Amino acid sequence: MSSVQRAVLVSVALVMSVSLTGCSIDSVVWGADGARVIQTTEELIDAMAEGDTTDLVCADSVAELGEPSDWVGLSAGEPEHFFADYWDEQVPLDPQWNINLEGLPAGLTPGSAFPGDVFYRETAAGLCVIDIAWSNLVIEG
Repeated sequence: MSSVQRAVLVSVALVMSVSLTGCSIDSVVWGADGARVIQTTEELIDAMAEGDTTDLVCADSVAELGEPSDWVGLSAGEPEHFFADYWDEQVPLDPQWNINLEGLPAGLTPGSAFPGDVFYRETAAGLCVIDIAWSNLVIEG
């Protein structure tokens, strides 16, 4: 059996096991907690892009939410347990998770800011947004 055939069989087996157990691919790759961060982030992006209010934002959040157009075209990236050594400004906010956002809103020009990372705090009610780190578009070349 070639390595390509083996890879196809492993992929089919993975998809079958995921669909039979009711798990999502995100759960398989990121675990149940990571999948929850991804799902919450997709809900946040949808609400922000539609201009809807959401209860996903913590009552004491310092997040700058921006405009609906800032969120169009974004999707959830890779969830991570918060790492204090990298995100100094967020340490006092006590986040437990952060996730990068993928994609770019339409119409950005060099120097434009857009939501880049979302920080979540765990509460009894679930995850809530405690902060958002904004990124600036830089064109090199």
